[in-house]
Amino acid sequence: MNFQNSILLGSALLGSMGISCKTQKKSTDSNQPNVIVILADDAGYADFGFMGSTDLETPNIDRLAQDGVIFTDAHVSATVCAPSRAGLITGRYQQRFGAECNIPPHNLGVDTSEVSIASAMKKQGYHTSVFGKWHLGEQQEYHPNSRGFDEFFGFLEGSRSYFPHEMNDRPGDPHEIQHNGKHVDFNGYLTDVLGEKAIEYVEQQKDNPFFMYLSFNAVHTPMHATKEDLKRYEGHPRQDLAAMTWAMDRAIGKLVNKLKKEKIYNNTLIFFLSDNGGAHNNQSSCLPLKGWKGNKFEGGHRVPFVMSWPKKIKGGQKYHALTSALDIYATAFEIAGGEGSPGKKLDGVNLLPYVTGENVDAPHEKLFWRKEGMAATREGDWKLIRVDGYGYRLYNLDRDLGETKDLQLAEKSQMNSMKMSLENWEEGLMAPLWTEDKNWNRVTFEIHKALMENRKSTIHSPSDLNVAEQK
Repeated sequence: MNFQNSILLGSALLGSMGISCKTQKKSTDSNQPNVIVILADDAGYADFGFMGSTDLETPNIDRLAQDGVIFTDAHVSATVCAPSRAGLITGRYQQRFGAECNIPPHNLGVDTSEVSIASAMKKQGYHTSVFGKWHLGEQQEYHPNSRGFDEFFGFLEGSRSYFPHEMNDRPGDPHEIQHNGKHVDFNGYLTDVLGEKAIEYVEQQKDNPFFMYLSFNAVHTPMHATKEDLKRYEGHPRQDLAAMTWAMDRAIGKLVNKLKKEKIYNNTLIFFLSDNGGAHNNQSSCLPLKGWKGNKFEGGHRVPFVMSWPKKIKGGQKYHALTSALDIYATAFEIAGGEGSPGKKLDGVNLLPYVTGENVDAPHEKLFWRKEGMAATREGDWKLIRVDGYGYRLYNLDRDLGETKDLQLAEKSQMNSMKMSLENWEEGLMAPLWTEDKNWNRVTFEIHKALMENRKSTIHSPSDLNVAEQK
């Protein structure tokens, strides 16, 4: 891996980049909470203090977790960026509307008949914003401002430099930083910039109910950090990741401090999670889970997940039942005053009754995943993985969290039941509107095969396939 240590260029934003001050009419219900969804990118399951990390510093995120509920068995709906975000934004399995695979082509995006969480919150009188990475379509009909967001400051494609970049920042490039569709130049380190823009937004909307989607590209590659943050972790075995994580934590801390200063923190519902498991190439750790970003083992889709709302939720809790990022939509919509679904039937549920003890059942009896030839399902502590062209694995996570002991022969009844459940779920899906590169599909297949055989995978990219063939 090549790490680029970049130099901090300054964090002041040009006045032309200021957030517009368009506001919603004040809600008649002054008790409506603000809602903030903070999404990390490719963060490892074990890479926060509240998840047990001892070498990465995340004091602000840890305090946020202490103020709320930590979900220990929480999952995103996909193991890679774009489909995971499609599920979060719609509250529905993204396979239902063809957004199953990663990186939509330039002319496609999330089906416009899907009602986004931003559109749903606007119906409840909220002003809406997104800061950071979008990754759900480049064309105008898929643009954040066309999908219910009043404010967009960020970039449309999957990853980019954390500093101003000659190629990324060409006007019209999908990686350029833009404000409501217009190109803007920025100075400084992007994680800091996104945090400052979120704070500006709070200042402007503090007297109105608002919904904010703070979508960091940290800690996705490239591994860029400021000179000052790198110096803080000089000699650290995971120096780049430690510095990038510290910067994201700092930005979150400043945002929370702003909420507290304006005396609106207690009535702000905040979610924090990662969009998928840690990547193999960003120094992240998913231990004690098996797997990582891109595969159907727990390390690919089980993520750190926090929900904080001091006014309504008792802090210092851990919640252990099966939970999904799909639940964010339903929770936000209902606590804002909505009922049922603002559009098509949601796959997520309102988490509030579960964390307050009003509902003692699990939010989900089953969860499902699929991306082309790889699929999986959870049913309580049972986990089934299916790889087309290879076979199945059945695990009991209560006894084998590391997914090493295949039980499909010993537990035939459970195996057959879960196979049928997965197939029944698939009957309600549509074919992907786009697919991924065949070489990457082969890489994913080889990784699953190695992990299912309890081997270390030596293949992580198409270039590794060529090396393997030459041996």
